[in-house]
Amino acid sequence: MSPARTREYRGQKYLDVRIGDEKRRLPIVAAGKDVWIASDAELVLGDVQFIQTCAGLLVKRIGDLRVELIITAEAKSIPLAYAVATLLGHERFIIVRKSVKGYMKEFLEEEVKSITTREKQKLILSDEDRRSIERKRVCILDDVVSTGKTLVALERLIARAKGIVACKCAIWREGPWYRGKDLICLDTLPIFIKR
Repeated sequence: MSPARTREYRGQKYLDVRIGDEKRRLPIVAAGKDVWIASDAELVLGDVQFIQTCAGLLVKRIGDLRVELIITAEAKSIPLAYAVATLLGHERFIIVRKSVKGYMKEFLEEEVKSITTREKQKLILSDEDRRSIERKRVCILDDVVSTGKTLVALERLIARAKGIVACKCAIWREGPWYRGKDLICLDTLPIFIKR
């Protein structure tokens, strides 16, 4: 693990973060055996000013990439996806679900295991959303990218839907795992480990 993206866990309860002019405090929570992360759940699911600031900064970074559609996996990054889509002037955005809903007669499915979930999850793209993605330049959006497994699963869904990945964006890159240089992000979060 890269020392730049890991810190020793010494019982810290919070991590102070800053995005633009917004300063916040994230609680540090256990994510596995001897691994702790700074949890942004309450922040990205309810802090309107923080979400708007992040969306504005991401839209500036997306720039001239000709993004036609925002796609995100439920649930934490839904408010951010809405804010980014609004600033880009889009009429809709796509939420990839994590379970099959009764209204879905046909759908595409990918499996993913992320750092914050104990079990493998399914990512479900409805047939209506699949048709919306076809031949469109898509931005994959998430709040935090750790291992990148969710990004990869979303890329597979977009490819199967015949869409084009224009960019991948997140508020934070977390920990040492995701090595891709193609991620547009605003800051990094460390993971905390016992040494």
